[in-house]
Amino acid sequence: MISTHENSGGTAASLATIEALTKAFADEHACLAGIVEKMQLEMEAIKRKHLQPLRGAVARTAKAKLTLHTAIAGSPALFEKPRTQIFHGVKVGFQKGKGGIEFADVEKTLALIRKHFGDEAIAYIRTVETPDKKMLADMPAAELKKIGATVIDTGDVVVIKPTDSEIEKTVAALLKDAVESEVQS
Repeated sequence: MISTHENSGGTAASLATIEALTKAFADEHACLAGIVEKMQLEMEAIKRKHLQPLRGAVARTAKAKLTLHTAIAGSPALFEKPRTQIFHGVKVGFQKGKGGIEFADVEKTLALIRKHFGDEAIAYIRTVETPDKKMLADMPAAELKKIGATVIDTGDVVVIKPTDSEIEKTVAALLKDAVESEVQS
């Protein structure tokens, strides 16, 4: 016999009622799971359908970008003023490189930072005892040379950047999903 138990939040229900409500929930949950599973299968089928053409398009786009890069790199005089132009929704030309900092000998650089900056050195050194490139990036090249750092990649670099970055994000996401699903297969 099924008994009635009191609950702490309101009206007591019989175990039979709880069982019936549980069945209703389980049925609805199974329906929801079925819809989600069907949707996922259809999305995977769509990905598989478009994967080959997408890969081909990615390869052709990479080849076209390399050809364009070579043409731009070989024609710097065309981009003196203005340094970039937009053709067909794509920004091309030259821009200043973001640059970076390298250290031939990290320990020597740390010692030189301490020597040259005394109490201020802590601002340029991470607690893991490595030079802080972000802090040092604002330092003049002459000062960087004193501490054994070399400034790299600050010259002009070729720019090829579609003005519609949403397409780039979508393609990257699709390729990532496609590769992951192939690895799992």
